[in-house]
Amino acid sequence: MGDRWYQKAVVYCLDVDTFQDSDGDGVGDLRGLIGRLDYLARLGVTCLWLHPIHPTPGHDDGYDATDFYGVDPRIGTLGDFAELLHQAEDRGIRVIIDLVVNHTSDQHPWFQHARSSPDSPYRDWYVWSDTEPADRKQGMVFPGEQDETWSYDRTAKAWFYHRFYKFQPDLNFANPAVREEVKRIVAFWLRLGVSGFRIDALPFIAELTEPGNPDSPKDFGLITELRQHAQWRRGDAVLLAEANVEPEKLVDYFGSGGDANDRVQMLFDFMLNGRLVLALAREDPEQLIDALRDTPRLPSGGQWATFLRNHDEIDLSRLTAEQRAEVYAAFGPDENMRIYDRGIRRRLAPMLGNDRRRLELAYALQFSLRGTPVLRYGEEIGMGEDLALDGRFAIRTPMQWSTLPNAGFSTATPFRPVVSGGEFGYETVNVTAQRHDPASLLAWFERMIRTLREAPEVGAGSCTHVDVPVPAGVLAHRADGPTGCMLFVHNLGRKAATVDLGKLAAEADHPNDVLADQEYPEVGDLTSIKVAGYGYRWIRLNRAPAG
Repeated sequence: MGDRWYQKAVVYCLDVDTFQDSDGDGVGDLRGLIGRLDYLARLGVTCLWLHPIHPTPGHDDGYDATDFYGVDPRIGTLGDFAELLHQAEDRGIRVIIDLVVNHTSDQHPWFQHARSSPDSPYRDWYVWSDTEPADRKQGMVFPGEQDETWSYDRTAKAWFYHRFYKFQPDLNFANPAVREEVKRIVAFWLRLGVSGFRIDALPFIAELTEPGNPDSPKDFGLITELRQHAQWRRGDAVLLAEANVEPEKLVDYFGSGGDANDRVQMLFDFMLNGRLVLALAREDPEQLIDALRDTPRLPSGGQWATFLRNHDEIDLSRLTAEQRAEVYAAFGPDENMRIYDRGIRRRLAPMLGNDRRRLELAYALQFSLRGTPVLRYGEEIGMGEDLALDGRFAIRTPMQWSTLPNAGFSTATPFRPVVSGGEFGYETVNVTAQRHDPASLLAWFERMIRTLREAPEVGAGSCTHVDVPVPAGVLAHRADGPTGCMLFVHNLGRKAATVDLGKLAAEADHPNDVLADQEYPEVGDLTSIKVAGYGYRWIRLNRAPAG
């Protein structure tokens, strides 16, 4: 797919330990994942994003690493990982992994050495203060679960900084030795064969923390260094980052200015995600239209990554208090469904009342918008959550493969319970049942992704709102690129509608539906486009001549 393969990718994210167990110990592993690659290839996945795979004490689901050069023994070995890369490549699937270097585990040898003596060569690898910092109670990522961002270490006789949990001390990126070590980590995994990294908490990596300063400066030069280093080692390596910051600051993570894309190639589009969820709650696309209009211009090569559900909560922090209340009322009415005073810890199927029409609409909309779509494991079959589990673990339950014991995930009792019983239990929602049903959600995802692959304008091209009078609830937008134009009509409302898009007739060349929620009359002259309640139509408007 060329150097910008990521612009036409379909990304599938998963936790290895909850996907497939191959050895009957109740924990998913790399060999189990290898055995499911054909499933992912059939689905249409072109890039696999693995959540943390490194050795860990397991206090934060792998985000507290003790060795950035190793693989957690629970899921396999480096040899197993190399075999995964080989088998995935044979199926045309790239692999990217989480790069979680904002912090380490407090059990990491670096931190243990650092706290042992002021003279330790690793002392300055972390952020310390000899006196209690004034901002000790500020900047917490997990309000309600964190009490502070500075903690006193009795062995070190000093305060250490941790943007996240106390057992995750932050690395000090003002130290050149830390920067060089992170570059070595990047080089190691690229040499092994990964196609890039999802960088966790990028704004905090760029932050040069100063004790007592809640607004410490940022060094974007570090991001530029990482990009240059990664591309020197592998020309098509991609950096996909998490940066949930103010809209006007987003472009700083893509490039140093002008049309330079010399930092990360991709950012998760948190602003679009929040507005998309709000639009679904209101059954009104107004917020999406604003998002398309307000999108900052990205440098050439810059790309958004779109998502409806990821591995964390649905983050509503960029919405107003009133908008957040609307989303809670629609999708998280019970307090137990919410988390951190800003988000929802549910999967999409139960949020939408397991309404097949709304599920298709939501994902058809996400996959047709600008950027590269990211799909969370299990969403393609409509999995539910387990709200009896703590925090984010509610949506991190084992994959539901079949009606066999433990959902076919493992022959042993899983380390985390499988969703069982009720509307979303594995007895009802599983891959095997949907594989035998041509009308299943899984079959629909396969068709939708195949259609997407036949429309390279989507993602790689422009995405603009078609500004014409439309009935309430309807969004019309288009994707344009060198290969032609796709036109999209999505009805977020429950009432059927008719849309007049005749103003585009002059551009049309035998327009036709390529994906729709049902059979509709022919597109014709575009003056009477009918769409059902919660319906959608993907229309090929024109195609550029071959050659």
